[in-house]
Amino acid sequence: MVVDDHPMWRDAVARDLAESGFDVVATAGDGPQAVRRAKAANPDVLVLDLNLPGMPGVQVCKELVPSHPGLRVLVLSASGEHADVLEAVKSGATGYLLKSASTQELTDAVRSTANGDPVFTPGLAGLVLGEYRRLASDPVPAASNEPKAPQLTDRETEVLRLVAKGLSYKQIAERLVISHRTVQNHVQNTLGKLQLHNRVELVRYAIERGLDDV
Repeated sequence: MVVDDHPMWRDAVARDLAESGFDVVATAGDGPQAVRRAKAANPDVLVLDLNLPGMPGVQVCKELVPSHPGLRVLVLSASGEHADVLEAVKSGATGYLLKSASTQELTDAVRSTANGDPVFTPGLAGLVLGEYRRLASDPVPAASNEPKAPQLTDRETEVLRLVAKGLSYKQIAERLVISHRTVQNHVQNTLGKLQLHNRVELVRYAIERGLDDV
């Protein structure tokens, strides 16, 4: 599904994706329309602009991602401002691509996003990982009745460690000599055990526990 308030741009992106073999199930031109149509069309990937009338893109993420855990959001924005990138990721976006990207870069990014892999315009991935590290270094007040941490299998922990290091599912599969689907299954099982909603939260969880340094 493609969401952008500029009709010519929105139609061009939808056309390029359709010509590349994707099934474009819906488009929308403002925030409230995006939420309504996404709930009805149930897309796998939402290609989303941030600057939308009626409701900003980050709010669209917040409205949709928690209630649609299978939804992947790829932000396609003209803004490369660090604050916009970080706010989008914290709201549940899987990736962030600038509108200066080529058609090939866009289609590759949508394909990777559909697989659950994070996609960022070069230079932005390091920014996001740096923010995770900063957040992880902030002290978190301990709850007196905090439940015991769930037990992960050795393989789930191994996959989680590689996710925290920024590897894609494909790279993890190659490193561990297992299938891409098996990696996805381990990640989904880990999300369930930890009661997390998406890969963004998973990476932060792993970095908070120092797994990216192991």
